[in-house]
Amino acid sequence: MKYFKNTSWLFGEKILRMIVGLFVGIWVARYLGPEQFGLFSYAGSFVGLFTAFATLGLDSIVVRELVKDENRRDELIGTAFYLKLMGAFGVLALLAIAVNFTSNDTLTNTLVFIIASATVFQSFNVVDMYFQSKVMSKYVVYANIISLLISSITKVVLLLNEAPLVTFAWVILFDSLVLAMGFIYFYIKNNLSVLNWKFDKIVAISLLKDSWPLMFTVIMVMVYLNLIPILLKYYLNDLTLIAHYQVALRIAILIDFIPIILVNSIFPYLVQSSLDTKSYLNNLQIISNYFNLIVLFYSIALIVFSKEIILLLYGKDYLYSAELFKYMVLLNFFSFHGYLSGRYYIIAKLEKQYLLRVILGLLVLLISSIYLIPKYKVEGAIMSLLLSEFMVVFISDIFNLNKTKDILMIKLKSLYLFINYKSYTRNSK
Repeated sequence: MKYFKNTSWLFGEKILRMIVGLFVGIWVARYLGPEQFGLFSYAGSFVGLFTAFATLGLDSIVVRELVKDENRRDELIGTAFYLKLMGAFGVLALLAIAVNFTSNDTLTNTLVFIIASATVFQSFNVVDMYFQSKVMSKYVVYANIISLLISSITKVVLLLNEAPLVTFAWVILFDSLVLAMGFIYFYIKNNLSVLNWKFDKIVAISLLKDSWPLMFTVIMVMVYLNLIPILLKYYLNDLTLIAHYQVALRIAILIDFIPIILVNSIFPYLVQSSLDTKSYLNNLQIISNYFNLIVLFYSIALIVFSKEIILLLYGKDYLYSAELFKYMVLLNFFSFHGYLSGRYYIIAKLEKQYLLRVILGLLVLLISSIYLIPKYKVEGAIMSLLLSEFMVVFISDIFNLNKTKDILMIKLKSLYLFINYKSYTRNSK
Protein backbone atom coordinates (compact mmCIF):
# COMPACT_ATOMS: atom_id res chain seq x y z
CA MET A 1 0.00 0.00 0.00
CA LYS A 2 2.90 2.33 0.76
CA TYR A 3 4.35 1.87 -2.73
CA PHE A 4 0.90 2.05 -4.31
CA LYS A 5 0.19 5.40 -2.67
CA ASN A 6 3.61 6.69 -3.65
CA THR A 7 3.09 5.61 -7.26
CA SER A 8 -0.41 7.10 -7.29
CA TRP A 9 0.96 10.49 -6.29
CA LEU A 10 3.49 10.36 -9.10
CA PHE A 11 0.95 9.22 -11.66
CA GLY A 12 -1.48 11.93 -10.61
CA GLU A 13 1.18 14.62 -11.02
CA LYS A 14 2.31 13.31 -14.40
CA ILE A 15 -1.23 13.09 -15.72
CA LEU A 16 -1.86 16.68 -14.60
CA ARG A 17 1.45 17.72 -16.15
CA MET A 18 0.56 15.88 -19.34
CA ILE A 19 -2.83 17.58 -19.62
CA VAL A 20 -1.74 21.10 -18.65
CA GLY A 21 1.68 20.84 -20.30
CA LEU A 22 0.24 19.41 -23.50
CA PHE A 23 -2.40 22.13 -23.71
CA VAL A 24 0.06 24.97 -23.12
CA GLY A 25 2.80 23.29 -25.15
CA ILE A 26 0.47 22.92 -28.12
CA TRP A 27 -0.58 26.56 -27.78
CA VAL A 28 3.09 27.61 -27.80
CA ALA A 29 3.83 25.42 -30.85
CA ARG A 30 0.87 26.81 -32.77
CA TYR A 31 1.72 30.38 -31.75
CA LEU A 32 5.37 30.13 -32.76
CA GLY A 33 4.72 28.19 -35.96
CA PRO A 34 6.90 25.37 -37.36
CA GLU A 35 9.96 27.55 -38.11
CA GLN A 36 10.27 29.35 -34.75
CA PHE A 37 9.22 26.23 -32.83
CA GLY A 38 11.88 24.34 -34.78
CA LEU A 39 14.49 26.90 -33.70
CA PHE A 40 13.34 26.67 -30.08
CA SER A 41 13.51 22.85 -30.23
CA TYR A 42 16.97 22.97 -31.80
CA ALA A 43 18.25 25.24 -29.00
CA GLY A 44 16.85 22.87 -26.40
CA SER A 45 18.42 19.87 -28.13
CA PHE A 46 21.78 21.63 -28.36
CA VAL A 47 21.70 22.30 -24.61
CA GLY A 48 20.65 18.71 -24.03
CA LEU A 49 23.93 17.50 -25.51
CA PHE A 50 25.76 19.05 -22.54
CA THR A 51 23.39 19.16 -19.55
CA ALA A 52 24.05 15.51 -18.71
CA PHE A 53 27.45 16.59 -17.35
CA ALA A 54 25.62 18.39 -14.54
CA THR A 55 23.87 15.23 -13.30
CA LEU A 56 27.14 13.28 -12.86
CA GLY A 57 25.04 10.08 -12.86
CA LEU A 58 24.50 10.45 -9.11
CA ASP A 59 20.73 10.08 -8.77
CA SER A 60 20.24 6.31 -8.61
CA ILE A 61 23.51 5.81 -6.71
CA VAL A 62 22.54 8.29 -3.99
CA VAL A 63 19.05 6.76 -3.67
CA ARG A 64 20.60 3.31 -3.38
CA GLU A 65 22.98 4.47 -0.63
CA LEU A 66 20.22 6.31 1.26
CA VAL A 67 18.11 3.15 1.25
CA LYS A 68 21.04 1.23 2.71
CA ASP A 69 21.99 3.78 5.40
CA GLU A 70 19.81 6.82 6.14
CA ASN A 71 22.21 7.97 8.88
CA ARG A 72 24.50 9.28 6.13
CA ARG A 73 21.70 11.49 4.77
CA ASP A 74 23.29 14.92 5.21
CA GLU A 75 26.69 13.95 3.86
CA LEU A 76 25.25 12.01 0.93
CA ILE A 77 22.76 14.71 -0.10
CA GLY A 78 25.16 17.56 0.66
CA THR A 79 28.02 16.02 -1.29
CA ALA A 80 25.71 15.24 -4.24
CA PHE A 81 24.40 18.84 -4.20
CA TYR A 82 27.83 20.45 -4.38
CA LEU A 83 28.98 18.00 -7.04
CA LYS A 84 25.91 18.81 -9.14
CA LEU A 85 26.43 22.55 -8.64
CA MET A 86 30.00 22.27 -9.91
CA GLY A 87 28.74 20.19 -12.81
CA ALA A 88 26.18 22.89 -13.73
CA PHE A 89 28.81 25.62 -13.96
CA GLY A 90 30.98 23.21 -15.92
CA VAL A 91 28.15 22.84 -18.46
CA LEU A 92 27.97 26.61 -18.96
CA ALA A 93 31.73 26.70 -19.51
CA LEU A 94 31.53 23.88 -22.07
CA LEU A 95 28.74 25.63 -23.93
CA ALA A 96 30.74 28.85 -24.05
CA ILE A 97 33.44 26.91 -25.90
CA ALA A 98 31.12 24.75 -28.04
CA VAL A 99 29.11 27.59 -29.61
CA ASN A 100 32.29 28.88 -31.24
CA PHE A 101 32.35 25.75 -33.41
CA THR A 102 28.78 26.16 -34.69
CA SER A 103 27.07 28.36 -37.24
CA ASN A 104 24.50 29.49 -34.67
CA ASP A 105 23.34 33.08 -34.91
CA THR A 106 23.03 35.46 -31.94
CA LEU A 107 19.38 34.59 -31.23
CA THR A 108 20.12 30.87 -31.18
CA ASN A 109 23.05 31.29 -28.79
CA THR A 110 20.95 33.51 -26.53
CA LEU A 111 18.29 30.80 -26.33
CA VAL A 112 20.98 28.20 -25.63
CA PHE A 113 22.52 30.02 -22.66
CA ILE A 114 19.20 30.98 -21.08
CA ILE A 115 17.94 27.40 -21.23
CA ALA A 116 21.29 26.01 -20.02
CA SER A 117 21.30 28.30 -16.95
CA ALA A 118 18.42 26.25 -15.55
CA THR A 119 20.90 23.46 -14.71
CA VAL A 120 22.25 25.57 -11.81
CA PHE A 121 18.91 25.41 -9.97
CA GLN A 122 18.44 21.76 -10.90
CA SER A 123 21.18 20.97 -8.37
CA PHE A 124 18.43 21.12 -5.72
CA ASN A 125 16.91 17.99 -7.24
CA VAL A 126 18.96 16.14 -4.63
CA VAL A 127 15.92 16.64 -2.37
CA ASP A 128 14.01 14.40 -4.76
CA MET A 129 16.59 11.66 -4.12
CA TYR A 130 15.86 11.76 -0.40
CA PHE A 131 12.09 11.56 -0.87
CA GLN A 132 12.55 8.70 -3.36
CA SER A 133 14.55 6.74 -0.81
CA LYS A 134 11.84 7.27 1.83
CA VAL A 135 9.01 6.48 -0.63
CA MET A 136 7.55 9.94 0.11
CA SER A 137 7.15 11.28 -3.40
CA LYS A 138 4.01 13.29 -2.55
CA TYR A 139 6.24 16.19 -1.50
CA VAL A 140 8.04 16.09 -4.84
CA VAL A 141 4.61 16.05 -6.50
CA TYR A 142 3.55 19.14 -4.53
CA ALA A 143 6.65 21.02 -5.66
CA ASN A 144 6.21 19.93 -9.27
CA ILE A 145 2.54 20.93 -9.37
CA ILE A 146 3.28 24.39 -7.96
CA SER A 147 6.06 24.83 -10.51
CA LEU A 148 3.84 23.55 -13.33
CA LEU A 149 0.96 25.89 -12.52
CA ILE A 150 3.14 28.99 -12.16
CA SER A 151 5.03 28.14 -15.35
CA SER A 152 1.81 27.47 -17.29
CA ILE A 153 0.15 30.70 -16.15
CA THR A 154 3.30 32.62 -17.13
CA LYS A 155 3.27 31.07 -20.61
CA VAL A 156 -0.41 31.86 -21.09
CA VAL A 157 0.22 35.50 -20.15
CA LEU A 158 3.09 35.63 -22.66
CA LEU A 159 0.92 34.06 -25.37
CA LEU A 160 -1.93 36.51 -24.78
CA ASN A 161 0.53 39.40 -24.98
CA GLU A 162 2.19 38.01 -28.13
CA ALA A 163 5.62 37.80 -26.49
CA PRO A 164 8.76 37.14 -28.58
CA LEU A 165 10.45 33.75 -28.77
CA VAL A 166 13.24 34.50 -26.28
CA THR A 167 10.78 35.05 -23.40
CA PHE A 168 9.75 31.39 -23.56
CA ALA A 169 13.36 30.43 -22.90
CA TRP A 170 13.29 32.64 -19.80
CA VAL A 171 10.25 30.70 -18.60
CA ILE A 172 12.34 27.50 -18.58
CA LEU A 173 14.88 29.17 -16.30
CA PHE A 174 12.15 30.64 -14.08
CA ASP A 175 10.43 27.25 -13.83
CA SER A 176 13.66 25.67 -12.63
CA LEU A 177 14.03 28.35 -9.93
CA VAL A 178 10.46 27.88 -8.68
CA LEU A 179 10.89 24.10 -8.53
CA ALA A 180 14.13 24.46 -6.55
CA MET A 181 12.36 26.72 -4.04
CA GLY A 182 9.55 24.18 -3.76
CA PHE A 183 12.01 21.36 -3.01
CA ILE A 184 13.69 23.44 -0.30
CA TYR A 185 10.34 24.36 1.28
CA PHE A 186 9.07 20.78 1.58
CA TYR A 187 12.46 19.55 2.77
CA ILE A 188 12.37 22.08 5.61
CA LYS A 189 8.70 21.27 6.29
CA ASN A 190 9.79 17.71 7.12
CA ASN A 191 11.98 19.08 9.93
CA LEU A 192 15.13 18.84 7.86
CA SER A 193 17.60 21.59 7.06
CA VAL A 194 19.66 22.30 3.97
CA LEU A 195 22.14 24.01 6.34
CA ASN A 196 23.11 20.55 7.60
CA TRP A 197 24.27 19.50 4.16
CA LYS A 198 27.99 19.02 4.09
CA PHE A 199 30.52 18.16 1.45
CA ASP A 200 32.70 15.17 2.24
CA LYS A 201 35.67 14.55 -0.01
CA ILE A 202 35.80 10.83 0.78
CA VAL A 203 32.07 10.44 0.11
CA ALA A 204 32.46 12.41 -3.14
CA ILE A 205 35.21 10.08 -4.34
CA SER A 206 33.14 7.04 -3.37
CA LEU A 207 30.02 8.33 -5.14
CA LEU A 208 31.91 9.32 -8.27
CA LYS A 209 33.68 5.97 -8.32
CA ASP A 210 30.28 4.25 -8.55
CA SER A 211 28.56 6.91 -10.65
CA TRP A 212 31.09 7.73 -13.36
CA PRO A 213 29.83 4.96 -15.65
CA LEU A 214 26.29 6.25 -15.10
CA MET A 215 27.46 9.82 -15.68
CA PHE A 216 28.83 8.89 -19.07
CA THR A 217 25.72 6.80 -19.63
CA VAL A 218 23.52 9.84 -18.99
CA ILE A 219 25.76 11.90 -21.27
CA MET A 220 25.42 9.28 -24.00
CA VAL A 221 21.65 9.09 -23.44
CA MET A 222 21.28 12.87 -23.68
CA VAL A 223 23.37 12.93 -26.84
CA TYR A 224 21.28 10.00 -28.05
CA LEU A 225 18.00 11.86 -27.38
CA ASN A 226 19.12 15.19 -28.82
CA LEU A 227 21.30 14.10 -31.73
CA ILE A 228 18.55 13.76 -34.35
CA PRO A 229 17.47 17.46 -34.37
CA ILE A 230 21.13 18.49 -34.62
CA LEU A 231 21.74 16.13 -37.55
CA LEU A 232 18.52 17.20 -39.25
CA LYS A 233 19.67 20.81 -39.14
CA TYR A 234 23.16 19.87 -40.31
CA TYR A 235 22.11 17.72 -43.27
CA LEU A 236 18.78 19.28 -44.27
CA ASN A 237 18.99 22.80 -42.75
CA ASP A 238 15.21 22.91 -42.44
CA LEU A 239 13.82 24.06 -39.08
CA THR A 240 10.27 23.05 -40.02
CA LEU A 241 11.33 19.41 -40.33
CA ILE A 242 12.78 19.59 -36.82
CA ALA A 243 9.45 20.96 -35.60
CA HIS A 244 7.51 18.11 -37.27
CA TYR A 245 9.93 15.57 -35.79
CA GLN A 246 9.61 17.03 -32.28
CA VAL A 247 5.82 17.20 -32.44
CA ALA A 248 5.60 13.59 -33.64
CA LEU A 249 8.04 12.44 -30.97
CA ARG A 250 6.17 14.34 -28.25
CA ILE A 251 2.86 12.63 -29.08
CA ALA A 252 4.38 9.21 -29.79
CA ILE A 253 6.12 8.92 -26.41
CA LEU A 254 3.46 10.70 -24.37
CA ILE A 255 3.18 7.63 -22.13
CA ASP A 256 6.94 7.41 -21.60
CA PHE A 257 6.43 8.66 -18.04
CA ILE A 258 4.76 5.38 -17.03
CA PRO A 259 7.89 3.19 -16.73
CA ILE A 260 9.84 6.06 -15.17
CA ILE A 261 7.25 6.66 -12.45
CA LEU A 262 6.50 3.02 -11.76
CA VAL A 263 10.09 1.81 -11.67
CA ASN A 264 11.41 4.84 -9.75
CA SER A 265 8.62 4.53 -7.21
CA ILE A 266 9.29 0.87 -6.45
CA PHE A 267 13.06 1.10 -6.93
CA PRO A 268 13.76 0.89 -3.16
CA TYR A 269 11.53 -2.21 -3.03
CA LEU A 270 13.34 -3.78 -5.99
CA VAL A 271 16.68 -3.13 -4.25
CA GLN A 272 15.42 -4.94 -1.14
CA SER A 273 13.68 -7.78 -3.02
CA SER A 274 16.83 -8.45 -5.06
CA LEU A 275 18.07 -10.44 -2.03
CA ASP A 276 15.46 -13.07 -2.98
CA THR A 277 16.34 -13.87 -6.59
CA LYS A 278 13.18 -15.81 -7.45
CA SER A 279 10.82 -13.14 -6.12
CA TYR A 280 12.88 -10.35 -7.67
CA LEU A 281 12.89 -11.85 -11.17
CA ASN A 282 9.19 -12.70 -10.92
CA ASN A 283 8.41 -9.05 -10.09
CA LEU A 284 10.42 -7.87 -13.10
CA GLN A 285 8.61 -10.35 -15.35
CA ILE A 286 5.16 -9.17 -14.25
CA ILE A 287 6.08 -5.52 -14.80
CA SER A 288 7.55 -6.35 -18.21
CA ASN A 289 4.39 -8.22 -19.26
CA TYR A 290 2.05 -5.39 -18.41
CA PHE A 291 4.31 -2.84 -20.05
CA ASN A 292 3.60 -4.59 -23.35
CA LEU A 293 -0.16 -4.29 -22.90
CA ILE A 294 0.07 -0.55 -22.26
CA VAL A 295 2.21 -0.04 -25.36
CA LEU A 296 -0.14 -2.15 -27.51
CA PHE A 297 -3.31 -0.20 -26.69
CA TYR A 298 -1.61 3.18 -26.99
CA SER A 299 -0.02 2.29 -30.33
CA ILE A 300 -3.31 1.14 -31.84
CA ALA A 301 -5.03 4.37 -30.77
CA LEU A 302 -2.29 6.54 -32.28
CA ILE A 303 -2.12 4.67 -35.57
CA VAL A 304 -5.89 4.73 -36.09
CA PHE A 305 -6.44 8.37 -35.13
CA SER A 306 -3.09 9.93 -36.12
CA LYS A 307 -4.38 12.64 -38.49
CA GLU A 308 -7.32 13.54 -36.28
CA ILE A 309 -5.04 13.96 -33.26
CA ILE A 310 -2.63 16.28 -35.08
CA LEU A 311 -5.38 18.37 -36.69
CA LEU A 312 -7.16 18.77 -33.37
CA LEU A 313 -4.08 19.57 -31.30
CA TYR A 314 -1.60 21.32 -33.61
CA GLY A 315 -3.52 22.29 -36.73
CA LYS A 316 -2.93 21.66 -40.42
CA ASP A 317 0.55 23.28 -40.36
CA TYR A 318 1.80 20.20 -38.49
CA LEU A 319 -0.13 17.56 -40.47
CA TYR A 320 3.09 15.95 -41.73
CA SER A 321 3.81 14.94 -38.11
CA ALA A 322 0.89 12.49 -38.28
CA GLU A 323 2.77 10.44 -40.86
CA LEU A 324 5.81 10.28 -38.62
CA PHE A 325 4.47 9.05 -35.32
CA LYS A 326 2.84 6.02 -36.93
CA TYR A 327 6.38 4.61 -36.89
CA MET A 328 7.55 6.35 -33.74
CA VAL A 329 5.07 4.50 -31.52
CA LEU A 330 7.43 1.52 -31.64
CA LEU A 331 9.84 3.57 -29.53
CA ASN A 332 7.58 2.98 -26.52
CA PHE A 333 8.20 -0.76 -26.63
CA PHE A 334 11.96 -0.23 -26.48
CA SER A 335 11.89 2.64 -23.97
CA PHE A 336 9.64 0.75 -21.53
CA HIS A 337 11.85 -2.35 -21.50
CA GLY A 338 15.04 -0.31 -21.72
CA TYR A 339 14.22 1.64 -18.59
CA LEU A 340 13.27 -1.46 -16.60
CA SER A 341 16.40 -3.34 -17.63
CA GLY A 342 18.46 -0.23 -16.83
CA ARG A 343 17.35 -0.43 -13.19
CA TYR A 344 18.31 -4.13 -13.24
CA TYR A 345 21.81 -3.13 -14.31
CA ILE A 346 22.10 -0.58 -11.48
CA ILE A 347 20.84 -2.97 -8.79
CA ALA A 348 23.28 -5.62 -10.03
CA LYS A 349 26.08 -2.98 -10.02
CA LEU A 350 26.63 -3.39 -13.75
CA GLU A 351 27.15 0.33 -14.32
CA LYS A 352 30.02 -0.20 -16.76
CA GLN A 353 28.00 -2.64 -18.85
CA TYR A 354 25.14 -0.15 -18.75
CA LEU A 355 27.45 2.48 -20.19
CA LEU A 356 28.72 0.14 -22.91
CA ARG A 357 25.22 -0.67 -24.13
CA VAL A 358 24.36 3.03 -24.43
CA ILE A 359 27.62 3.68 -26.33
CA LEU A 360 26.65 0.85 -28.70
CA GLY A 361 23.26 2.45 -29.29
CA LEU A 362 24.78 5.89 -29.88
CA LEU A 363 27.29 4.55 -32.40
CA VAL A 364 24.55 2.71 -34.30
CA LEU A 365 22.38 5.85 -34.24
CA LEU A 366 25.18 8.08 -35.50
CA ILE A 367 26.42 5.75 -38.26
CA SER A 368 22.96 4.85 -39.52
CA SER A 369 21.80 8.50 -39.38
CA ILE A 370 24.74 9.64 -41.51
CA TYR A 371 23.58 7.23 -44.20
CA LEU A 372 19.79 7.35 -43.80
CA ILE A 373 19.01 11.03 -43.10
CA PRO A 374 20.44 12.44 -46.36
CA LYS A 375 18.63 9.69 -48.28
CA TYR A 376 15.27 9.38 -46.46
CA LYS A 377 15.18 12.67 -44.48
CA VAL A 378 13.05 12.52 -41.30
CA GLU A 379 11.89 8.97 -42.02
CA GLY A 380 15.57 7.99 -42.15
CA ALA A 381 16.10 9.55 -38.73
CA ILE A 382 13.25 7.48 -37.30
CA MET A 383 14.64 4.28 -38.87
CA SER A 384 18.02 5.04 -37.28
CA LEU A 385 16.40 5.62 -33.91
CA LEU A 386 14.48 2.34 -33.99
CA LEU A 387 17.55 0.37 -35.09
CA SER A 388 19.68 1.82 -32.31
CA GLU A 389 16.95 1.16 -29.71
CA PHE A 390 16.80 -2.48 -30.79
CA MET A 391 20.57 -2.77 -30.40
CA VAL A 392 20.45 -1.23 -26.91
CA VAL A 393 17.50 -3.15 -25.48
CA PHE A 394 18.15 -6.62 -26.92
CA ILE A 395 21.47 -7.13 -28.71
CA SER A 396 23.63 -5.48 -26.02
CA ASP A 397 22.58 -8.09 -23.43
CA ILE A 398 24.04 -10.85 -25.59
CA PHE A 399 27.56 -9.46 -25.08
CA ASN A 400 27.31 -10.02 -21.28
CA LEU A 401 25.19 -13.15 -21.06
CA ASN A 402 26.85 -14.40 -17.88
CA LYS A 403 25.59 -11.26 -16.08
CA THR A 404 22.53 -10.23 -18.10
CA LYS A 405 20.95 -13.56 -19.01
CA ASP A 406 18.09 -13.13 -16.52
CA ILE A 407 16.93 -9.74 -17.76
CA LEU A 408 17.31 -10.80 -21.41
CA MET A 409 15.15 -13.88 -20.77
CA ILE A 410 12.54 -11.68 -19.06
CA LYS A 411 12.33 -9.43 -22.13
CA LEU A 412 12.24 -12.35 -24.57
CA LYS A 413 9.59 -14.17 -22.54
CA SER A 414 7.57 -10.98 -22.31
CA LEU A 415 7.79 -10.58 -26.09
CA TYR A 416 6.76 -14.20 -26.61
CA LEU A 417 3.79 -13.82 -24.29
CA PHE A 418 2.92 -10.60 -26.07
CA ILE A 419 2.63 -12.50 -29.36
CA ASN A 420 0.78 -15.42 -27.76
CA TYR A 421 -1.97 -13.48 -26.03
CA LYS A 422 -3.62 -16.42 -24.22
CA SER A 423 -0.35 -17.42 -22.62
CA TYR A 424 0.33 -13.78 -21.94
CA THR A 425 -2.81 -13.19 -19.90
CA ARG A 426 -2.39 -16.47 -18.04
CA ASN A 427 1.23 -15.73 -17.06
CA SER A 428 0.57 -12.10 -16.15
CA LYS A 429 -1.82 -13.04 -13.36
